[in-house]
Amino acid sequence: MRIHDPACYVCGGASLDLAAYGYLLGLYLGDGHIIQYAKHRVPSLTITCDDRWPGLMDAAEDSMRAVLPGNRTCRVKSTGCHDVKIYSRHLWCLFPQHGPGRKHERDIALALWQQQIVDAHPWEFIRGLVHSDGCRVTNWTEHVRGGERRRYEYPRYFFTNTSQDIRGLFCAALDHVGVAWTVTRRGGRPHNVSVARRASVELMDLHVGAKH
Repeated sequence: MRIHDPACYVCGGASLDLAAYGYLLGLYLGDGHIIQYAKHRVPSLTITCDDRWPGLMDAAEDSMRAVLPGNRTCRVKSTGCHDVKIYSRHLWCLFPQHGPGRKHERDIALALWQQQIVDAHPWEFIRGLVHSDGCRVTNWTEHVRGGERRRYEYPRYFFTNTSQDIRGLFCAALDHVGVAWTVTRRGGRPHNVSVARRASVELMDLHVGAKH
């Protein structure tokens, strides 16, 4: 039985920065995990960020502070990355997707209240997923025009995740905002979602942007 706590959005009806939560939820589903060690009284949420993207670390930490304003954050150095962490006994409430094992090895579905937040703030959710398990790249191709071979470059977004459920949530959010997407296969595995049409890339650039 969940204990009523007025400080928690889920079990006590406290206020919540919904946009920040949508972004943090995307980060969690991509590169995050929740764990509670025996020596700690409360669980921790960890978002692992590559050292090449200091802006992402700042954004992750800002979203944590907005979602849990009464809790402190910290950064733990690891090889080539930092773990951005926050501790709270309400993490189990806020992220009911937690469970034993890897996320791609178990079912992942949003609770009704989470889906309502994602529907209201789809771009924040998309941005969190892309900033965790996605990227913006520049592809190129060559065509012969008038006897001359020319190189053409075009931007593209990719989202890669081995969980079919998480890819489904990403694609559903893209559908919600009118972004066209396709599935690309690498090694025969359909783990990559691609956004390449010009109008859709422009929308992604406006609302998501590359990691920095």
